[in-house]
Amino acid sequence: MSLKTDLIQPDRGQDAIAIHLVNKDTFNDFAKGLSGPQRAALAAQKFTGGGYQVGIVPDGESWFAVGGIANPDDLSSWCMAKLAEVLPAGTYRRAGGEPGPSLHGWQTAQYIYDRYVQDEDAEGPRILLTNEVGRIASAQAEAQAVAMVQDLVNTPAEDMGPEALESEAKKLAETHGATLSVVRGDRLANEFPMIHAVGRAASREHAPRLIELNWGDDKHPRVAIVGKGVAFDSGGLDIKSASGMLLMKKDMGGAAHALALAALVMQSGLKVRLQCLVPAVENAIAGNAFRPGDVLKSRKGLSVEIGNTDAEGRLILGDALTLASESDPDLIIDFATLTGAARVALGPDLPALFTRRDETATELAEAGEEHDDLSWRLPMHAPYADWLKSEVADTNNTHNNSFAGASVAALFLDKFVGEDIDWAHFDTFAWRPAAKPGRQKGGAALGLRAAFHTLRKRYG
Repeated sequence: MSLKTDLIQPDRGQDAIAIHLVNKDTFNDFAKGLSGPQRAALAAQKFTGGGYQVGIVPDGESWFAVGGIANPDDLSSWCMAKLAEVLPAGTYRRAGGEPGPSLHGWQTAQYIYDRYVQDEDAEGPRILLTNEVGRIASAQAEAQAVAMVQDLVNTPAEDMGPEALESEAKKLAETHGATLSVVRGDRLANEFPMIHAVGRAASREHAPRLIELNWGDDKHPRVAIVGKGVAFDSGGLDIKSASGMLLMKKDMGGAAHALALAALVMQSGLKVRLQCLVPAVENAIAGNAFRPGDVLKSRKGLSVEIGNTDAEGRLILGDALTLASESDPDLIIDFATLTGAARVALGPDLPALFTRRDETATELAEAGEEHDDLSWRLPMHAPYADWLKSEVADTNNTHNNSFAGASVAALFLDKFVGEDIDWAHFDTFAWRPAAKPGRQKGGAALGLRAAFHTLRKRYG
């Protein structure tokens, strides 16, 4: 894991550098309490209290820091993240208050992906003290889960294929006393035919599989978490362009979210019977690749005509969602880097959220607002399901117009979720194209914390 675990520590009065948080409205009053040389130091740094500004102020033989944020009385996850990025290594405490939600961004700001290149000049760690000792464990767990998504998504496909995803699930199972089962080969072809068909053209080292982790007490409600694990997506025979293929190491971002959420559920001891499912494949090109026009069987029993081999994620999810439904769960949540249409509609920051029940959408939206992990609900407009009609099969996997692509993909998945089951689907980008304080360029956890806090509220 590329994130230290001790970046937040209990405040026991140890030596620490003070951090004062101000905004443009409160900065002048704050500055009145400073000496002339201290005000001059801030002026030289052009510090005005603006968002994410950082100032260093001399104080005798020591110094303190000043951070500009939107509202010192209402901190977000990211209010202290810039400070954690640019301040020198050391130990800090917030003057006149607690860091509150900023505990999260303080940690994630210090994430480094260093699997292949070690930064010899990297500074750190920067430790933040807090009297809110009860928040430390949960804040650390969430930051570690976010870092897990980043690590998995940032790793290239050669080192993060289906077998590597299985290894990650195995680590989780061993850590938390869960059971792990993996279906491959002929059994996969018989029991999960769409997963097998999508992945069968890959090399033996990247052979397709269904990974299943189970944990918890049988007396508790069943919750299923499903993640799209396309380790690399060439597009198949409907091959992507070079530019379209460039980021496709991230097409297993749904699996990364599912595994990270499973880790949070188990570490927090939520009162659920957890089932985590990752259909893991590489959508490769070879003589045995599935083709446009093929009709695939599915675990559900529905036949699926292939309108486009680059709409493969919904196929593997269909088989996994069918299995999840067979246990009659209280709730299914799936994550998938599913459609470009969701990105066109919402951009890179907001996952598209689809739910069957309004109250579930409300829970997820409120959790996202409270924990700075927003999503945006899009409709599953039933008439659009007609666009998936096939003349030779029960359904097509794509539609032949350019409208409502994310909604149509969700309607396809809906066919494989059991009747009346509470279901939420995140169409997430799992990538951040430009850095923000506390959020590096690269793999990104989008929807993870909203989903976890929804589960914690329901089953904590």
